[in-house]
Amino acid sequence: MPILLLFAGYLLGSIPSGYLAGRWWRGIDIRQEGSGSTGATNVLRVVGKGPALLVFAVDVLKGTAAVLLAQAVMPGSDVLAVAAGLAALAGHSWPLWLGWRGGKAVATALGMLLGLAWPVGLACFGIFLTVLSASRIVSLSSVVGALALPLLMLGWFGAPLPQSIRWPYLILALLTSVLVIWRHRSNLSRLLAGTEPRLGEPRPDA
Repeated sequence: MPILLLFAGYLLGSIPSGYLAGRWWRGIDIRQEGSGSTGATNVLRVVGKGPALLVFAVDVLKGTAAVLLAQAVMPGSDVLAVAAGLAALAGHSWPLWLGWRGGKAVATALGMLLGLAWPVGLACFGIFLTVLSASRIVSLSSVVGALALPLLMLGWFGAPLPQSIRWPYLILALLTSVLVIWRHRSNLSRLLAGTEPRLGEPRPDA
C-alpha cells in the first residue's frame, strides 16, 4: 500500500496542467516557449493571466491531494504523508508524460504544505507575496520563500506538536527548499547578472 500511495502521489503531481493550457489555449508546446517551464509563471508570460491562474490552482491542488490521499488511506502515518507530498513534487518537476521536463515545484510545494502544515504553507505564501509585491520578480520571491521554509517549520515546532512528527516535517522542509532553489538555478544566474525579468516584462532570451 505505501508504494501505491507514493506512485499515486507522483501521478497526481505529474498532471501536466501547464502543458495542457498551452495546447488548449494557444496550440503550442509550452516547453518550447519562454523559459521552457510548464509552471504558472511561464504560462502567464506565454498564454495569459486566466490560464496561468488555472494552472496555479491545479498545481496547488496536486500537492494537497497527494497528502490528503495518503492521510486518508493510512491515517497517523506522518512519514508516509510527507513521502507522498515529496512524490508529488517529483511528479511535477519530472513528469513521466512530458519527457521528465516539468515545472519548478513552487505551487505544488505550496499545496503540499497546506495539506501537511497549513500555518507554514500560509506563512511561506505570505513571504512570497511580500517579496513579489516589492520586487515583481517571481523567481526571487520563490527562492526567498524556499529559504524561509526550514525556519518557518522550526518555528511551527514551537506549537505543542508530538516529537515523533518533527523530524519527517523538518526533512521535508529541507528537501523542498533544496529542490525549489535547484530548479531555479538558471533564474539565480540571471538575478546575479541583473537580467531576470519582472512581471509584465518579456524574458531577455525569449
